[in-house]
Amino acid sequence: MEKFNPKKKKLVSKRALKLLIEILPTPLFSMLFLIHINQIANYLFLSDKETLNITVRAMQGGIDTCAGRYVYMHDLPSRFNNDLIKSCEAYIELRNKCKYLVNSGFGPRILEDKHNHTTQVLTIKTGSWYYTNQFMLEVIFREKMRHYECLTNDSSLSSAVFVPFYAGFDVRRFWGYNVKLRDELGEDLAQWLRERPEWKKMYGRDHFFVTGRVGRDFRRVTDQDSDWGNKLMRLPEFKNITMLSIETNSWSNEFAVPYPTYFHPKSRTEVKRWQMQVRMMQRRYLFSFVGANRPEMKESIRGEIIRQCLASQGSCKFLDCDTSTKDCSDPVKVMEVFQDSVFCLQPPGDTPTRRSTFDSILAGCIPVLFSPDSVYNQYKWYFPKDHTKYSVYISEEDVKNGKVSIEKLLASIISEERILKMRNGVEKIIPKIIYTKPGEVGPEKIEDAFEIAVARVLERVSLFKMTRI
Repeated sequence: MEKFNPKKKKLVSKRALKLLIEILPTPLFSMLFLIHINQIANYLFLSDKETLNITVRAMQGGIDTCAGRYVYMHDLPSRFNNDLIKSCEAYIELRNKCKYLVNSGFGPRILEDKHNHTTQVLTIKTGSWYYTNQFMLEVIFREKMRHYECLTNDSSLSSAVFVPFYAGFDVRRFWGYNVKLRDELGEDLAQWLRERPEWKKMYGRDHFFVTGRVGRDFRRVTDQDSDWGNKLMRLPEFKNITMLSIETNSWSNEFAVPYPTYFHPKSRTEVKRWQMQVRMMQRRYLFSFVGANRPEMKESIRGEIIRQCLASQGSCKFLDCDTSTKDCSDPVKVMEVFQDSVFCLQPPGDTPTRRSTFDSILAGCIPVLFSPDSVYNQYKWYFPKDHTKYSVYISEEDVKNGKVSIEKLLASIISEERILKMRNGVEKIIPKIIYTKPGEVGPEKIEDAFEIAVARVLERVSLFKMTRI
């Protein structure tokens, strides 16, 4: 946010006073002055930025377009965010993630290759494609919040309070350490929040934070060192705070938001251009799978999915992520497979959800899901209630028991009309699951994943306030 400049403020005040002295004797102004003296007095002592906001609102008929949408962001001590990523090279579990922190969490920009292959797959000339890591959401969200149009530095105006805590980086750096060390920073933050005047307004029910990790990482059940994660969401204070994460455990104060994709456009026009590109794609494969086998996971259906894909005689494209080629970490190769496919298989991985689901939707590929917890029970703010409009569901049990041929099932629904409707449904979801570049306003602004999340949090806080009346 722009820093307060006392010299500019003084200059604005002097100019305003001089103008008042010159026109004060007129009867009309004297009357208006008396009527609006409070507003004028406030104007004289506003910063330049606040003055500009009043001017804009006056041009909009005097209506405060941010009423009910103001968000206050805590200025946390750096140990809760910046210090965690400054020292990421020092932690073994974070060392390979440091390179993705550039460009406010978007990662390095994807550049055109020598053979022009990248340009054929992506709209690379817009400069909106990045090597974005799936766990960078808290960094991305904080930067987006800094540019949120209704961000205020006056907490008395705010309807919600954002806590820019890098919870995912905190829990990740202490994998395998004792529970006391894992819990230390979260407990410190809880105490810091309790001592803030904003806390006493609703005791945290108007507070929210974002993490790039799954919800279970913050709900350790026991205090045994062998148990998983930390106990952040089991602290008394955090039972009131809303957590937005890439996957939830269906708790009352957890809500799932999309994984970051590789695409971070700056305008509505750019999104429409991309939608047009994926709409016109000639898709060579009936279905595809991008992923690795999980033989160590007995319940995983990935082995059977890969077997059926390889046995399809050209109907299925398999991009093996269990090789040394690192093709699955190449956004161009991943997006190319998805763009070439009508359907994209999205079985659970280590957890029910996958970043790959969002990449495939971005490519206009119809997701094939095998668990309701992969999308339907998670991202309710972002997807239509009728999941048949944009996806195909196949039971995990049917795949495990060999009751279903994926190829035959998908081929049986491949009427041109139905495929067109489903692809249209997927295309409509694209703007909602991307995180756009910060700062865009006006007609080119996109209601992206960030905007939807903030709006839903504000609705949630409003409901809390209504129940207290």
